[in-house]
Amino acid sequence: MSAVSFHGVPSLVDGSHDEEAMERNASRIEEEYLPEDLLVDILSRIPLASLARFRSVSKTWKDLINYVRFQKSSQIMLIDSRVYLASIDFLGAQENIVNVASQFSLKDQLSNSSKEVNIREVFHCEGLLLCTTEDNRLVVWNPCLDETTWIKPRSYYERSDIFAFGKSSCNNKYKILRIALHGPGPTFEFMKPHLYEIYDFISNSWRVVVDGTRDWSILGLGRRGTCVDGNAYWLAFSSSQHLWMDILLRFDFSTEGFTSMYIPSGRNFALSVTREEQKLCMLACVADDVDVWMAAKIDSTGAMSWSKFLTVKRVYKTRWMFLTGMNYLVDEENKVIVCPGKSLNSDRFLHIVGEDKCIQVDQHEAGSRCSLLLSYAPTLISASDIL
Repeated sequence: MSAVSFHGVPSLVDGSHDEEAMERNASRIEEEYLPEDLLVDILSRIPLASLARFRSVSKTWKDLINYVRFQKSSQIMLIDSRVYLASIDFLGAQENIVNVASQFSLKDQLSNSSKEVNIREVFHCEGLLLCTTEDNRLVVWNPCLDETTWIKPRSYYERSDIFAFGKSSCNNKYKILRIALHGPGPTFEFMKPHLYEIYDFISNSWRVVVDGTRDWSILGLGRRGTCVDGNAYWLAFSSSQHLWMDILLRFDFSTEGFTSMYIPSGRNFALSVTREEQKLCMLACVADDVDVWMAAKIDSTGAMSWSKFLTVKRVYKTRWMFLTGMNYLVDEENKVIVCPGKSLNSDRFLHIVGEDKCIQVDQHEAGSRCSLLLSYAPTLISASDIL
């Protein structure tokens, strides 16, 4: 095996597919001196699937590999039923604002066909994607490792179902929540839940959750939830005391219960998380402005506090709109949000919006419509490891 050497130490970047030999070389590097920045550079050149094996070399290596993994963080886009890994110039200083690095191909391992599976919705939790497909199936997918776990229904799935993917803080076990609604119905119909189910990866089965919380509804456009610290959040409407009011609905995967949480005043219509620290964010309309709120604190009792992060003007003359249930990215460092285009009458691909800027990104060669934007840090957790 040919290898590049640094101070007599064999490099892991030698183009070899002999992973056992590469792991032996990793141990030798640990025994000799190698500057940390050089080691990080070497590790960053190794495919993510191979990095998982090197975490056991030492605690130092584990920490460095976790650092490299987050250095590889980027954005995920759902474009025309396909998932892409992309990077975005949040300042809009470069000519190529959106750089689509690669397309992830979701294949059905039970099928002999090489045809890709069309994706309808995506729920993201810690580098793993829970996807519903156009043919009404459910799969947990690690796109970077190209590993999948297909989830069979207890009976059948409905297209009106709402799914969430999260993790219990008690034992770090992943779970799936299915909310079956009274439907299907029109997009803007207030759809109430009639059944909750939890998928347990240990028993590899669904079980019905007994929960009396049925006094809320989610608009069809707001059905895509957001995950923060392993729990799922939606903007919903409460019908308690015969009055409709906006609520922030949280499902705790540890207690397997719902909680209504405090939200600022205004017409609240979209959730997201920040890129860096994964803080919960919310868009709210007040007159002609759109406020971007950031959750400063969320505790286990449901108490939380908010701080205003950004205020932007609603822009109609440039032919784009903020919509209920829309998804977006929040960049704390550059004080901007990024919204998908193609909203109603928009013919743009993306919009980068700040207090004093509105950059319109033209249609990209990757596809005609970006329907989902996610901040994404690759994970070394295998889709099969969550069982």
